[in-house]
Amino acid sequence: MTLEELIEKHEGYRQYPYKDSVGVLTIGIGRNLEAVGIRHSEARYLLRQDILVARFHLLKLVPLLNQLDEVRQAVLISMCFNLGAAGLGRFKKMLKAVGLEEWKRSAEEMLDSRWATQVGRRADELAKMMRTGEWE
Repeated sequence: MTLEELIEKHEGYRQYPYKDSVGVLTIGIGRNLEAVGIRHSEARYLLRQDILVARFHLLKLVPLLNQLDEVRQAVLISMCFNLGAAGLGRFKKMLKAVGLEEWKRSAEEMLDSRWATQVGRRADELAKMMRTGEWE
């Protein structure tokens, strides 16, 4: 047995946050979210994993994703990360415009949405990146 196995045996594993026996918000294998939280390096690791998942789902919505330039791929992955694949899938006109490489129309469709009013400057920045193909 290893130390990790011993601690997991006693703590157990929980995928979702829960209150432990004394009411402390905990996740994983006994990670005290109130006292320890997560380190920036751990957050970046989780982000990289979530980006891989978003890219996987996005490829189903935009089969030509890998043929797009890096900036437009980043815009779509960012939106998928934020909205989820199902949410992004509702941007049918925008996705169609992306498939036709109609960048101005794609950006307009992004801004003509409830999402744009909810996220404000993020939508403006991403729409400009979609339109120009340049990092903001």
